[in-house]
Amino acid sequence: MITTKKRLLAVTLVGALGLGVAPTLYAQNDSEEKTESELEKWEVSNPPYALNEVTIKTNETTWSSLDVAPNGKFMVFDMLGDLYKVSMSGGDATPLTQDFAWNIHPSISPDGKQIAFISDKDGLSNVWVMDIDGSNLRQVTKEKSNLIHSPKWSPDGEYLVVTKGIMSSRSIPAGEIWMYHKSGGDGLQIKARNSGKRDQQNIADPVFSHDGKYIYFTENTVPGARFEYNRDPLEGIFAITRYDRETGEESRYISGTGGAVVPTPSPDGKYIAFVRRVKDRTALFIKDIKTGVETPLTLELERDMQEGFGSEGYFAYFDWMPDSSKIVYWTGGKFHTINVKDKTTSTMDVTVEGTVKFADALRFDVDVAPDEFDVRMIRWSQMSPNGKTVLFQALGKLYVRDVKSGKIKRLTKQNDHDEYYPRFSNDGKSIVYTTWNDQDLGTVRVVSARGGKGKVITQQPGHYIEPSFSADGEKVVFRKFTGGYLLDPKYSVEPGIYVADLEEDTVEKVSEGGYNAHFAGNDDRVYFTESAGGEAYYETQLSSVNLKGNDKRTHLYGADKVSEYKLSYDKKWVAFVYQFKTYVAPFVENGKRVTIGPNMTSLPVTQLSSRAGEYLTWSPDNKTLSWFNGPTLFSRSLDEAFAFVDGAAETLPEPVAEGMDLSFTTKADKPSGYKALVGGKVVTMRDADNTQEVIEDGVVLIKDNRIEAVGKRGDVTIPDDAMQIDTTGKTIIPGLVDAHAHGSQGRNEIIPQQNWSQYSNVSFGVTTIHDPSNDTTEIFAAAELQRKGDIVAPRIYSTGTILYGAEGLGYKAIINNYEDAYFHVERLKEAGAISVKSYNQPRRDQRQQVLWAAKNQEMMVVPEGGGKLQQNLTMLVDGHTGLEHSIPVEKGYSDVTQLWKATEFGYTPTFVVSYGGMMGEEYWYDKTEVWKNPRLLRYTPSTILDRRAIRRPTAPENQYNHQNVASYAKALRDNGVSVHIGAHGQREGLAAHWELWIMEQGGFTPWEALRGGTIDGAKHLGMGKDLGSIEKGKLADLVVIDGDVLSDIRKSEFVEYTVLNGRVYESATMNEVGSKKKRKPFFFEQDNATFMPQQTADEVEAKAHHYHWEH
Repeated sequence: MITTKKRLLAVTLVGALGLGVAPTLYAQNDSEEKTESELEKWEVSNPPYALNEVTIKTNETTWSSLDVAPNGKFMVFDMLGDLYKVSMSGGDATPLTQDFAWNIHPSISPDGKQIAFISDKDGLSNVWVMDIDGSNLRQVTKEKSNLIHSPKWSPDGEYLVVTKGIMSSRSIPAGEIWMYHKSGGDGLQIKARNSGKRDQQNIADPVFSHDGKYIYFTENTVPGARFEYNRDPLEGIFAITRYDRETGEESRYISGTGGAVVPTPSPDGKYIAFVRRVKDRTALFIKDIKTGVETPLTLELERDMQEGFGSEGYFAYFDWMPDSSKIVYWTGGKFHTINVKDKTTSTMDVTVEGTVKFADALRFDVDVAPDEFDVRMIRWSQMSPNGKTVLFQALGKLYVRDVKSGKIKRLTKQNDHDEYYPRFSNDGKSIVYTTWNDQDLGTVRVVSARGGKGKVITQQPGHYIEPSFSADGEKVVFRKFTGGYLLDPKYSVEPGIYVADLEEDTVEKVSEGGYNAHFAGNDDRVYFTESAGGEAYYETQLSSVNLKGNDKRTHLYGADKVSEYKLSYDKKWVAFVYQFKTYVAPFVENGKRVTIGPNMTSLPVTQLSSRAGEYLTWSPDNKTLSWFNGPTLFSRSLDEAFAFVDGAAETLPEPVAEGMDLSFTTKADKPSGYKALVGGKVVTMRDADNTQEVIEDGVVLIKDNRIEAVGKRGDVTIPDDAMQIDTTGKTIIPGLVDAHAHGSQGRNEIIPQQNWSQYSNVSFGVTTIHDPSNDTTEIFAAAELQRKGDIVAPRIYSTGTILYGAEGLGYKAIINNYEDAYFHVERLKEAGAISVKSYNQPRRDQRQQVLWAAKNQEMMVVPEGGGKLQQNLTMLVDGHTGLEHSIPVEKGYSDVTQLWKATEFGYTPTFVVSYGGMMGEEYWYDKTEVWKNPRLLRYTPSTILDRRAIRRPTAPENQYNHQNVASYAKALRDNGVSVHIGAHGQREGLAAHWELWIMEQGGFTPWEALRGGTIDGAKHLGMGKDLGSIEKGKLADLVVIDGDVLSDIRKSEFVEYTVLNGRVYESATMNEVGSKKKRKPFFFEQDNATFMPQQTADEVEAKAHHYHWEH
């Protein structure tokens, strides 16, 4: 039973066994806003939003690390972010901490007087020490960005050894071993990352030997710097290394089949206990130091973390009794002891009652299908040279807005192709742009600024982007790239940067690589951005060549800071983008590469924008710069940027915060008339938390794009003019909601008229997707085209580009305070996001700041799970909308279940890429012939499918972990937690059905699995008022499946019709029923075979890595 009431902060603990939750709201509420100075001093334990409280009563805990006191009378363990003390004979545990900080990994000092542990009290996981009774708290380590875990004392009680997790270009921390004095300091490095800054492999679980002579730790043994999923622990991924503190020598100490992790020396110095995988079991071993013999004590441990990231350790930490006769360990929700001589075990009877605070999950209603919507994804906006009009692209076409009247009109009148990348000539008379048509491919064209028909200046069809005039308007530079994947691969030869001479009517290639090319100075050179070849992270530089493609020079080096450069036409200034904001500095040539950035001291630099922007555009007189973000065009003159510029005011203004809003309203696609699905079994999902409504021989009546009526045949009146579709023998379910989707919506900002991956999604019944990581401008441009009815795709929602906590140019989001968090949330909301992806920001205060910024802007926050259980649980209590990806452990127990039950925190485990073992996706490649699936091959190129599906891994059932993930998801759903499908873009449309099938493997009934694929996901995303169930007034998003899915969930993939926004599509052809318009053939449909240029394959793979689509 759950009871809620307001009260002041109070903590009471009663040592009684039982199950139950009692959430309570603290007196502080959301209306009590913090002042700016208070927000600057952000306290993790006291965030500015309301907290509830739940009482947890349990005799089960989840993944509890423990440490035994030197006197052997008691131990200290962690549970749900607090530390508890309990007698070695069991009984009621006593809390040592009880606050909103997250406290884990206790380690008792050798004299038994102090406890070292990990806490995020100061914002990041660091080592803290307190007296054994919980008093006299003080901080030892003071890391600001690297995660500290697993403290262990030296035998003399003077030092602590820890894991320091450092993130590189991927948010998977690579561990190093560090030692700190108990009084603090910067620490001493014991073991560095093997591959330097780019390393993603882990080193963890450090511990001193009994005499302090050695330090043992877990070390990855797999060559290379890159972390790989689906690793096989039986191959010996990890070994235990011994480090000699006197000589500094390292030696491989324990290794072999099944690996070796979590070294734990015995107090008498005779043994090392450790964890190893044995076939499908996790075992506790001891190694006799004298003989070297390794002996298994038990094979009954919970599945270890060797296949995961291990950032918080590879198993819950265990300990020896002081006399070295027994080991005390956690597994299966309980604490146990095992005698090392006779291997007898006993289970400790421990009961815990404690309070945990948590915030309400962020969730806001989404208006899914208004009759009109605001077009916000305005791209490439720029002011005309005379300042009278603004040019931009939206909904696939070019538009001109009159500045004075605000009137908007199309630049051209054609509808044969889409239009991209516009640029004015300096005299304002002409506009250059590129085009795309799926059948005819693309061109570069020039058109009068007054409108009319564009003149083609390229000599053959191709894939063209980024055109720009020379200052005199006589030349155009542009980039050609390779097709394939989403776009027809024809004419993909000779990609690079080209210059077209408009007078001579010639086109010449000037560079193999580079992008964002433009002219500057006297137009005798082309300047472009290119990779600077960074060792650890992607870095950029600005280079140039002459018009023959020779005499290459590199002018500017932006390292991993600068994402865009633009020289002024007179070549006196350079504008650049850092952290999504615009800066400007003088440009000088001295024959050497100049390093630039926001904090450069070699030359004056000024920040122009306080809000986000890209696509830098100089005015022809070189006095003003403009940029855009979403619908807003910003500009600033140089005399407002630098005091030394002529005409500058005495006091310069703050960076630009306001701009011109170019958004406009347009009608959404909406069919008219009646349609009726007649005779099928209707699985309504109406009131799905309380009933399982199924209507046999049912009728679903649709009017326009909404459901008019649903009921049994004969109870629903069907108008005479209604289109009727016989669904006898078929199952009708609501449209599938893929709550964690991925995949390209375009290539280099070009949105194909027919995206085969989205056609495949719709053909499998996926009618709504939420993509928590994608190219911001591409996906929101595609979303608006879908809403307008110009492309066929599921309803598209997204976070846009992730708020990344690791290194990555273009998607790393630096958050040092609440203001930074607000900025990042704001820029994505302006572009069209309904949510943001908080992706492994290392500090908890950063994640809380994103939440508070999102709440204040009515945005949801979906965090990346990241394979860190403890971090996942802080996400839960901090009030995120839900968890993306599974928790990394085999299952949660009563403590976690009770806490989760008390919240509205959703769960999208993405079973197909679940953590902790072989993933669900691998299972279906293993057990089924995916490459032969005729429904998949209708809309998916075999070249993409074959390389993944024909030669695939195979393994016994017990090597897979996704069933365990699904089993605990079932337990959570039975306790009221919302659980949803998330196909992760793994296999276009089909993977959504894999998610349903995996749910059944975990114990969900077919109906319950369908609930997770429909109404639960819709409600989780704030769309439950419009989507997810079949009832009057809701949007007509439906799936008609051949057969009885409630009897056999594996029939779910046999989709006959998908109804999307009231339009009925035949899955076999993806033609709209009743429409004369037919789908055009995809470029690969003849024999379902085509080639993909290698450059395209490389770019597609890089994009998948960039947005973390690949697992």
